[in-house]
Amino acid sequence: MMNVEKSEHNQEHSKSKAKTVAQLIWGVVLMLAGIGVFFRIPQVMPQIAKIEQFSAVMFFIRFCFYLMGILLVGGGAKKIYSNYKKIEEKRSDTKA
Repeated sequence: MMNVEKSEHNQEHSKSKAKTVAQLIWGVVLMLAGIGVFFRIPQVMPQIAKIEQFSAVMFFIRFCFYLMGILLVGGGAKKIYSNYKKIEEKRSDTKA
């Protein structure tokens, strides 16, 4: 009976660790997408400015793109930080 409980506990632990690692990777992807937005803005803005309907609101469009980049980088950084802390806590729990 004791082996069954240990086996179930190990399965739950490995699932939660896999989920944490997946969330950590997702955080990295979000952060890279945000950085990509920052590199892409200077290339895309002249093309958007050529569109007559958007030329009057270029400041707002630029603001929205930069805000989106900031949110992606910030959200990715938060996800990386929180999930990295979880991994470190689990690592310290297994050592103790």
